[in-house]
Amino acid sequence: MEGTTNNHEIERVPNHVAIIMDGNGRWALSRGLPRIAGHRAGTDNLRRVMEGCGELGIKYLTLYAFSTENWGRPEEEVRGLMGILEDVIDSELAELNREGVQLRHIGILERLDPILREKVIHAVELTKNNNKLILNIAFNYGGRDEIVHAIRNIIEDQIAPNDVTDELVSRYLFTSGVPDPDLVIRTSGELRISNFLIWQAAYAEWYFTPVYWPDFDKTELRKAVEEYSRRERRYGLVMTPHA
Repeated sequence: MEGTTNNHEIERVPNHVAIIMDGNGRWALSRGLPRIAGHRAGTDNLRRVMEGCGELGIKYLTLYAFSTENWGRPEEEVRGLMGILEDVIDSELAELNREGVQLRHIGILERLDPILREKVIHAVELTKNNNKLILNIAFNYGGRDEIVHAIRNIIEDQIAPNDVTDELVSRYLFTSGVPDPDLVIRTSGELRISNFLIWQAAYAEWYFTPVYWPDFDKTELRKAVEEYSRRERRYGLVMTPHA
């Protein structure tokens, strides 16, 4: 179901938007700054994008913050990313809770530092009853890893093969209870899905922009939603021409 909005200029607004937040490092290097400065600038941008979602009537927002493959980055950068996540929880959690944002984590927490892991769990628990915006943070997340995780749990639960359906698999994914994304955005000009929501985004509309994530503001979000509104979603079908 599409979201609703008071902005009558956009005919259809996606209910769920997912974003691959790419280009932080290149944004920083283009300014002569260390890569971690780009990640911090990208984090500062989250507030603008969340506000934009609220103004447009977007109900669900999923952000690709740290992939299972990102552990292979330089150790200093990985430590910096973990520190940024912890800083954001410490500084923003109370305000996000007051604003009615529900935080969810998708991915595997076990590899995180125990203190950071507990902070993530606390943030999820504190905001679980909020419903103004559902914000999914994909941290230590990979689409293939998610599917393997789901298969293992289905086997452990001794589900009969004939009972395995699309709907059942979806219930075993990290995003259980969340509608599939209508629109997936990737910033920075890269044209890859990078192991992100590969089950859930099977029929999503994709929008690629050359804008680096720290510069992806409300105006850029609106451009993406306007483009989405102009598309005809077919879900693998052939639409009947209008008479």
